[in-house]
Amino acid sequence: MTPAASATFYQEDYTEEAIQEGFQKKDKKPAIKIIFKTSIEPPEEKTDSFLHTLTELDLPSEDGVPMETNWHRQQMNLLIELVHSHWQDRNDYFVGGNMFIYFSASQLKNEGYKGPDFFLVKNTDGTRDRRSWVVWQEKNKYPDVIVELASPSTLHIDLKEKKQLYEQTFRTSEYICYDPETENLQGWRLIQNQYEPMPQNDKGWLWSEELGTWFGKWRGVFLKNKKIWVRLYTYNEKLVPTFSEKFQKQAKAEAKRARSAEAKAQLAQEEIWRLKELLAKQNVNYSG
Repeated sequence: MTPAASATFYQEDYTEEAIQEGFQKKDKKPAIKIIFKTSIEPPEEKTDSFLHTLTELDLPSEDGVPMETNWHRQQMNLLIELVHSHWQDRNDYFVGGNMFIYFSASQLKNEGYKGPDFFLVKNTDGTRDRRSWVVWQEKNKYPDVIVELASPSTLHIDLKEKKQLYEQTFRTSEYICYDPETENLQGWRLIQNQYEPMPQNDKGWLWSEELGTWFGKWRGVFLKNKKIWVRLYTYNEKLVPTFSEKFQKQAKAEAKRARSAEAKAQLAQEEIWRLKELLAKQNVNYSG
């Protein structure tokens, strides 16, 4: 009997099988494991044909592996929030973090690359929620901006394998990598199909043409943690605020206006009292 060739798509506990050009459902779990009746795997185009029948609901959206540190998770959430704050009135973009990106059959078969720490896709429907980014379900759109938050165990991969993937396969316009251990912020922009280093200003910030903002380091408190964070800055080098910072600024402005109005009312009342006293001295009866 000819042994079966198999290609496992991420998780062993998914049990649906595909036989060359099709598959039959055995239960309600997503189709992840493919078993072929021959020791020779089908041509790539057949694998791709099957691949394009899978949607984000058929594919795992997480692997249960937490981010490197609490800082990595908070930094990812900070960048996502800042993009939403910066483009508060827009819904033509999608921003995600620590989220699977599916783009090819070979990726699934090799159980390799899963996704970046942060990514931005422009000119897409931002109102639709997604469990993962499935390229063939997104009009073959890849991220326009990717940020990797390095750690000692990932730095080499971030600067080699992933950088090559984003440059040669994704064709991502801007790739930024930040190493919190060395506080090194560096980036590349795709120019004529290859990455060139993004120039830094005198503060070491990187200008993103895709976002229309600077990426720069900032020392301050976020979620009660005082650390160095990567933040977005406007063209004139003002911090893009978080929603909490916007609320605090608005609250302070409203409190200032209230105090000003109260002070004006007090001055007006004092003026009325002064006039009353003046009229009383002149024996003029005034009621008011």
